[in-house]
Amino acid sequence: MASVTTTSQPDQRAEALVAAYERAGYRRIAPAILQPAEPFLDLSGEDIRRRMFLTTDSEGRELCLRPDLTIPVSCDYLGSADAGKAQGFCYLGPVFRDRGQASPEFVQAGIESFGRTDLAAADAEMLALGLEATSHYGIPAPEIRMGDVGLFSALIAALDLAPAWKRRLIKDFNRKTNLAHDLEKLTLAAHNKRPEYQGVLAALTGSDPKGAQALVSDLISIAGITTVGGRSVDEIAERFLEQAALGSATALPQEMRALIERFLAIAGSPDQAAAALRALAADAKIALGREIELLENRTGFIAARGIDVASIRFSTSFGRGIDYYTGVVFELHDPATQVVGQLVAGGRYDGLLTRLGAKKLIPAVGFAAWIDRVAACGGSL
Repeated sequence: MASVTTTSQPDQRAEALVAAYERAGYRRIAPAILQPAEPFLDLSGEDIRRRMFLTTDSEGRELCLRPDLTIPVSCDYLGSADAGKAQGFCYLGPVFRDRGQASPEFVQAGIESFGRTDLAAADAEMLALGLEATSHYGIPAPEIRMGDVGLFSALIAALDLAPAWKRRLIKDFNRKTNLAHDLEKLTLAAHNKRPEYQGVLAALTGSDPKGAQALVSDLISIAGITTVGGRSVDEIAERFLEQAALGSATALPQEMRALIERFLAIAGSPDQAAAALRALAADAKIALGREIELLENRTGFIAARGIDVASIRFSTSFGRGIDYYTGVVFELHDPATQVVGQLVAGGRYDGLLTRLGAKKLIPAVGFAAWIDRVAACGGSL
């Protein structure tokens, strides 16, 4: 495969930052710039899909310039002899995304940590090392924004909703406009006319999900449809079955919608959020104890690292627009708001490696620093 020439080069301060991460025990890794496109298209969500740079090789396989480094580092880890073991990696190099007016090529430094079972401590360490990146560039007190996808997933799992709607709401958590639309649609479900394809869904009720998808795929192929909007026949069939299931759902009771909206309105410091969540869980008689305990333990480890917990802006509605996150998510921003966009961002993605082929669940957490942004922000302070 031909080499790829890049124009963005890390500066000496970025090299020094990653050297500090190496001294902290994280092994430096340099994944290939040209990557198979499928994992990004399947796992990162529409936000990445729309901004990727795609090509094909001589055998017709779709490739891309890496839009981030989390998936490439994860794939390299899974392909190594250490897969499944607790390992930590750091990196520094260019990534490629269409950013509108800004250059599509920019440098990121970061860390990915795999296999640690002390989840709260690992989460706190990622935030501390992310703050090390901003302090390294002369930004002593960035604004810290934090949330936890796992809290919302646990709430939705505890509600009496159709499985298809649970999946849909959890997926839409990172896209607030979609989430608000779906809550409205689900609330009004009883007043909507049943779609014409409900007969097909009824005929498939009780069928094996894979068998049902295979049948619908065959019907689409017989109709002469090959792809629509870049989606394969199997993807079209999967989406059809999901939409049919969503359309068949009963209405969401107003009190259940009010509970979801009450949850999404919780904000404050992590300690304040934990107290509000315990009150909500008690009022609604739902089990969120394990997730709240993880939040409280994480907060304790963050405080033990000397980070001012009261300064953290925690919100139960905060998400990062990337589908593979499953737990804590965080971003560090310019406190003077002169630099647009996150300076450092990351979170927990425990389900990603299984979706990439791991035989068992491997805990994973990490972050990336936008070197151009932290350099610009540090230079302006």
